[in-house]
Amino acid sequence: MSQSTQPKLNTRGVAELLDNLVASEGTGAHPHIKSGALSSDPQAMRNLADAVHFIGLLHGRYPGVVDSAARKAVDPASRKWMEEAAQAFAQERAFLSKIAAAAGPVPSTQGQAQCEAAVAAQRRALDMLAESDRQGCAIGAAIALTLDWRTIRVLLDISAQRLEMTVPRCTLPDLRDTARVAAQVAETPAVERAVAFGAQQLIAQHSGLWDLLAARAASRAHS
Repeated sequence: MSQSTQPKLNTRGVAELLDNLVASEGTGAHPHIKSGALSSDPQAMRNLADAVHFIGLLHGRYPGVVDSAARKAVDPASRKWMEEAAQAFAQERAFLSKIAAAAGPVPSTQGQAQCEAAVAAQRRALDMLAESDRQGCAIGAAIALTLDWRTIRVLLDISAQRLEMTVPRCTLPDLRDTARVAAQVAETPAVERAVAFGAQQLIAQHSGLWDLLAARAASRAHS
C-alpha cells in the first residue's frame, strides 16, 4: 500500500509547491505589479509598453523555455502536455509580437543598452535551465512559466485593449492537467527536487525582470 500511496503524496506536494511558489513570488506578487504602475498609474501605458518590449526580449523568440523543455519529455503524459503548451506559446508569442508592434518604440529610458544586456543574460539563463539534463528541471521551469504566464497574460490583455486590439483566447493547458503532469513527473524525491529547482529559477528570473522594469519606470518618472 505504501508504494501505491507515495506517488500521490509526491503529486500533491509538488503541485502545491508550484502553486504556492507562483502565488508568493511570481509576477502577481511583485510590488511593481501590485503598485498599479501597469494599470492605474498615469504612465501606465508607457510602463505597459516597456513591459511588453522586455517580456518579448525574454520570451518572444523561438525556441522558448517550453519548446526546449518539450524535447526532454519522455513519458506520454508529459509529452502530450508539453506539445499542447508549446502550441499555445507559439500563439502567445504571436500575440506579444503584435502588441509590441502596435505599442511602438520602447519608452526612452536611461541605461537602455545595459537593461537589454541584462535581459539577454536572463534569456541565456533560461535557455540553460530549459535544456538541462537533470531530470525534472526543464519541465519544472516550463510548468512554472505556464502558471506565471496567466498573470502576465492579464497585462498583455490590458495592453491590447488599450491599443484597441482583438484579444485572442489563451490556450495554455488547464490547471488540472498541469497539476497532474507535475505530479506524474515528480516520481522520486530527487526528481521532485529538480522540478522545484527549475520552477524556482524561472520565477526568480521573472522577479528579476520586474525589478528591472520597476527601476526603469522610476527612472522615467524622475527624468
